[in-house]
Amino acid sequence: MRILLIEDDTILGTAVRDQIASDGHSVDWVTRLDEAGASVRSTGYDLVLLDLMLPDGRGIGFLKSLRSGGDVTPVIIMTALDQVSDRIEGLNAGADDYLVKPFDLAELSARIGSVARRYSGNPNPIVTHAGLEIDLAARSILRDGKPVQLTAREWALFEAFLSRPGQLLSKAQLEEKLYAFDAEVESNTIEVHVSRLRKKLGAHVIETERGLGYRLGKA
Repeated sequence: MRILLIEDDTILGTAVRDQIASDGHSVDWVTRLDEAGASVRSTGYDLVLLDLMLPDGRGIGFLKSLRSGGDVTPVIIMTALDQVSDRIEGLNAGADDYLVKPFDLAELSARIGSVARRYSGNPNPIVTHAGLEIDLAARSILRDGKPVQLTAREWALFEAFLSRPGQLLSKAQLEEKLYAFDAEVESNTIEVHVSRLRKKLGAHVIETERGLGYRLGKA
């Protein structure tokens, strides 16, 4: 997934960025609301992680602005504000989840996965497809009962296909899911990852529409 992290604490921001990057997501990290606004206007994100107290304003106003403009991107609030009234305000403003600092990074990963599954229309973490048993929460795959190991990037790519079954995804769309703004992307990166996924999961797990993109193969 492509995730926007809005957090001005450099220590926490670094830890969160590294955690979700290690989960295979691409992360764009900003520390101000004006930067966040510019980012959401230029990029399609799958999820926003939002601090409420930022140098140039409160995150609640930013969230309300997103929702009033019709933006339905999932938002998880991360804040030190721990009163019930704060949580109610955040959820009523349109947040999908609310995480109080300090929090365990593994819990953050679990909540990101849970929100993503709800938005993809399948909250069940266990998915079966073409002889594969996929545990989205544990990030594990069995092929004909045998475990298959994927790298973080391979997993992120495969997850992108699983979340949009039957939908054609262009090379540019897939690159956006895997890489942040400042990452250098080799011209054949997606082709290499798709080839590796086919070797590990089966030749027909991903179909190619020549010159257009890729889609999840039929179950």
